[in-house]
Amino acid sequence: MGSAILTMRNISKNFPGVKALDQVDFTLRAGEIHALMGENGAGKSTLIKVLTGVEELETGEIRVEGIPHPIVNRSPQEAQANGISTVYQEVNLCLNLSVAENIFIGREPRKLGAIHWKEINRRAKTVMENLNIHIDVTKALENYSVAIQQMVAIARAVDISAKVLILDEPTSSLDEQEVQKLFRVMNQLKERGIGIIFVTHFLEQMYEISDRVTVLRNGGLVGEYEVESLPRVQLVAKMMGKEFDDLASIKNESSSQKNHSGEEPVVSARGLGHAGTIKPFDLDIYQGEVIGLTGLLGSGRSELARAIYGADKADCGVLHVKGKKVQIHAPIDAMKAGMGFLPENRKEEGVIADLSVRENIIIALQAKRGMFRLLTQREQEKITDEYIKMLQIKTAGRETPVKQLSGGNQQKVILGRWLLTHPDFLILDEPTRGIDVGTKTEIQKLVLKLAGEGMAIMFISSEIEEMLRTVSRMGVLRDGAKVGELEEIQLTQTEVMAAIAGGGNGE
Repeated sequence: MGSAILTMRNISKNFPGVKALDQVDFTLRAGEIHALMGENGAGKSTLIKVLTGVEELETGEIRVEGIPHPIVNRSPQEAQANGISTVYQEVNLCLNLSVAENIFIGREPRKLGAIHWKEINRRAKTVMENLNIHIDVTKALENYSVAIQQMVAIARAVDISAKVLILDEPTSSLDEQEVQKLFRVMNQLKERGIGIIFVTHFLEQMYEISDRVTVLRNGGLVGEYEVESLPRVQLVAKMMGKEFDDLASIKNESSSQKNHSGEEPVVSARGLGHAGTIKPFDLDIYQGEVIGLTGLLGSGRSELARAIYGADKADCGVLHVKGKKVQIHAPIDAMKAGMGFLPENRKEEGVIADLSVRENIIIALQAKRGMFRLLTQREQEKITDEYIKMLQIKTAGRETPVKQLSGGNQQKVILGRWLLTHPDFLILDEPTRGIDVGTKTEIQKLVLKLAGEGMAIMFISSEIEEMLRTVSRMGVLRDGAKVGELEEIQLTQTEVMAAIAGGGNGE
């Protein structure tokens, strides 16, 4: 590994009400693959955006080897001119143009004032072949897989003489063979002295390809480490903010282990999966239990839940609900089978911002009943008032637009929406994210109360303490696969984090 090719010092960035980056340092050397890791909201994306001119640099200093003064990139084009190129997860190329045109767009070689197509195609072929990719560069990019499209984006970055190449979650839509091909190209570029920033949430891949790793958490720098001397379980602890040598279980000692042998599960999945998001899994969920799903960001927690609920239609496997085989083609089928789903992304998939509290609460029940059995205005008002009182929703009234409520109260509205359908099985994906501690505790207590009344609940949270307070069993996910289960007796922070990390000590 060479000298520092990029240094970022004391980088801070604020958004309204949020300190996205707080005096973060980052150093990239020539000829190294440097992973950037952290959970949701850690600041990875913001750091990259500040570096590449997508977001404005507020305080701090960025230096690139060969440029005598600190740089401030005001746009991705300016970053490129300073030798910094980015290949995003969603490839930002023109699918209707040829591979060659995409590589040379905006800098086409010319002959006698006209674009020199022959030269463009010849050079594009050479650039791709240097990366060991043998394709017809005159064909439109849309004819090729996402993996090839990424290679074209990399080829373009390399041909622009990038010193620093940022790969932002490049493997999230690739299969195993495509990942290996990408890794070969990354190692090739490393040999040429290019510094690569590898933004990823896949632990195994990070250990396979990276030399060093920088970990961020809540906008701050946790540290920079040599990968070969950082055990997996320590990496997980650093990402999640837990050192766990002396952590005791916070589970109530009096909680009794339930035995479900001989009992019919409320929901039973066998070999259920969705290509590209969650590998086939088996799972049984029983009446009156809260089953947790744990794993790092991108492990497949939400994807497993979405496959059961039909938000992402399963393309393999079998699902039984109360012993009866069901086909879930879409969420409405799941609702009719007695399921409810509070999604992780409440802004996009949960609350309907312009509708009132009343309309948001009754919408799922109305959909389940169908349009020929409309709830009367009076019924709607009675139901809404009941749930506002039961869930202690702080609102000026039932007709208040839900967008005027706080995040925690919006969350209670969606919870009310699903409780109103009286589900046998309720999926709660990050039900307490972004809400105050008091409301969090209320929701946790409500979850335990509903389970006590016989409802089966799936609870997904990034916070281990919250899971240990609420769940009676835990499914462990890693890199898109369910890799195990922890019974109640095993539910301690140490056990959970070791299970999430997997793979021993980072060998």
